[in-house]
Amino acid sequence: MKLLTTGLLTLAIIFATSGCCQQEKKIEYINPVVPQRADPWVVRNDNGGYYMISTSPEYDRIEILKSKTINGLGVAEPTIVWRKHETGNMGAHIWAPELHRIDGKWYIYFAAGDAENVWNIRMYALSNDSEDPTQGEWKEEGRIMTQRDSFSLDATVFEHNGKHYMIWAQSMGPENSSLVMSEMETPVKLTGPEIVITKPELEWETRKHNVNEGPAVIKRNGKIFVTYSASATNHNYCMGLLWADENADLMDVKSWNKSDKPVFSTNADVRRFGPGHNSFTIAEDGKTDVLIYHARVYKDIRGWELADVNRHTRARTFTWDENGFPDFQQELAD
Repeated sequence: MKLLTTGLLTLAIIFATSGCCQQEKKIEYINPVVPQRADPWVVRNDNGGYYMISTSPEYDRIEILKSKTINGLGVAEPTIVWRKHETGNMGAHIWAPELHRIDGKWYIYFAAGDAENVWNIRMYALSNDSEDPTQGEWKEEGRIMTQRDSFSLDATVFEHNGKHYMIWAQSMGPENSSLVMSEMETPVKLTGPEIVITKPELEWETRKHNVNEGPAVIKRNGKIFVTYSASATNHNYCMGLLWADENADLMDVKSWNKSDKPVFSTNADVRRFGPGHNSFTIAEDGKTDVLIYHARVYKDIRGWELADVNRHTRARTFTWDENGFPDFQQELAD
């Protein structure tokens, strides 16, 4: 990949003026955009503003930030839309919520453990009929049932050729988690079959923990791309890439290809440690692709990684290489 160097991430938007003249206007993403928020998911709404949902450091609630700009998310007042149960299901480890608009209705997909068994983590959904997800009432839709009853989290959904798909991370054996995919009958029900599109098998996917998780989908240049995160949630955390042709049978495992090395990872020179669990959005110009992700600014962590609250939400634009693949510009600082 061709790499560029820069300091503060700057997005130059070119506006045409009279005749042959042009004027350059710059947008700067002030990183971290939102401190102490992991697993960020940012949605650009129909009015050009943004909603953000993420993992709260207390793992006890789901909240939404709303802003006209990406920078503004950092100073937005959070709207708490749901809190964990005191007992039973959805009572602990409220992780990695995602916000999706499907057929005119908002859905939040998230992972949760039981109050009495915090590691009994499964996937759940909420729904809301309101035009604005920070308003209205969020209804519990219950658990997303999978064929295998095991540790599962990080659900994302996407539409392609009139069909809806879900990709999620699930324990399928000795590994901590692989990525599984299924078609969807409804926004809260899978149809099956369920296929494993990647499992942790490469050296950079198996550092401390054998993990593939945090999928995010972007469609460009005739391909379906899926980024995902691998290894433990310390400085070893990094992003890999899957892709399939847009005309392929997405439910055929042979349609999916996998990068043999990370596409975005720790870079100590720019104080980026353990980047991952990303989402994609569009910049304020309505066309430039933006990578939203979390990372720490230091390597050494005291105690359990997930007890360290300093995974910060960050933003950076990215480009596409001559082969039509995303170039996340590993050597660039934000």
